[in-house]
Amino acid sequence: MPGQASRLEGVAVAQQASVHTHRKKKTPEPALCPTDDDAVIPRRKQKNRQSWDYIWRSGVAGGLAGCAAKTLVAPLDRVKILFQAGSPQFIRYQNSWFGTGAAMRDIYLNEGAIGLFKGHSATLIRIFPYAGIKFLAYEQIRGLVISRKDHETPFRRLISGSLAGVTSVFFTYPLEVIRVRMAFETKAHGHSNLAAICRQIYRENPTAATVAPRTHNSSGGSSAYSAVRRFTTNTANALTPAGGTGNFYRGFSSTLLGMLPYAGMSFLTHDTAGDLLRLPAVAKYTTLKPGVNHPLGKPAPLRSWAELCAGGVAGLVSQTVSYPLEVIRRRMQVGGAVGDGRRLKIAETAKTIFQERGFRGFWVGLTIGYIKVVPMVAVSFYTYERLKLALGI
Repeated sequence: MPGQASRLEGVAVAQQASVHTHRKKKTPEPALCPTDDDAVIPRRKQKNRQSWDYIWRSGVAGGLAGCAAKTLVAPLDRVKILFQAGSPQFIRYQNSWFGTGAAMRDIYLNEGAIGLFKGHSATLIRIFPYAGIKFLAYEQIRGLVISRKDHETPFRRLISGSLAGVTSVFFTYPLEVIRVRMAFETKAHGHSNLAAICRQIYRENPTAATVAPRTHNSSGGSSAYSAVRRFTTNTANALTPAGGTGNFYRGFSSTLLGMLPYAGMSFLTHDTAGDLLRLPAVAKYTTLKPGVNHPLGKPAPLRSWAELCAGGVAGLVSQTVSYPLEVIRRRMQVGGAVGDGRRLKIAETAKTIFQERGFRGFWVGLTIGYIKVVPMVAVSFYTYERLKLALGI
């Protein structure tokens, strides 16, 4: 029947329209508010390394990390300085397996618990800007030297770390000299305070080392050699400050030489160890799941034990590479407190150490150096990385 056929056609058209409408509704609509199930929370974008916000956050994180690490090992640091600088009262402990513990007990009995933290106030004053500048400089220099992922090479990491260390030590070295001088004092009574130590260092007037002219049997070249040697020595002595502010930079040249391998190897080893611990084969055991605020493009954070291991290995390697220069630096820093007060250069200081103790003299206190540096660097990197996550950088 015509009427029934037309009705059937109308029902079919209506069903097709309903199906078409249903298919359209399957397309998800935009979320109305962040609490909708379909809402997507975007991950925080990578901050600009050159922005002021990134700079102060990385500087504060580095400074606090340095303070935490130094406080942990302050007693060991005091004993190590006494060993390195050749304190007469503690020489008998240097060749003993239990010398570190015996020296700490001696300090505790004569000076009390506070004696184990002698010079720590100057340490904290120095370490906050030192560590802050070091980590901040590394982030900035690394961003310039390694601008792209394909530029990520061990040599560039080494250079970035070395330059960061040199930058930080340049601005904070006088505080290091004050700290070492305070830690070197071992008198049971009448300790000098910070102001007295500063005045003492400033007023010291060390005499330059005198160089005896070398004599030769043949004349011609002998007189010319002696004249050049005297001219070179007098010029160097004239350029080196005899006292005043120059005393606060004793041992600075050896510090720069030591900082290049120490800071460079420290950052290089830490970053390389971090890459190894993030390999796909072990990543599920060593890394944490990135949080909502984790910046884009940044590697997944390491677990606590993995981060501490990476930092500990970095401390072990960097300490081994730079330790002889550190011994020379310590001896130069206390030059006004021991001996005849002469300001010795690097070669002269190294010769003095070799004459007194032989080749082993350059490794005095290395055991305690390991005991101190490994946990210190581990805690430093761990605290820095965790503070970076907390600060969103």
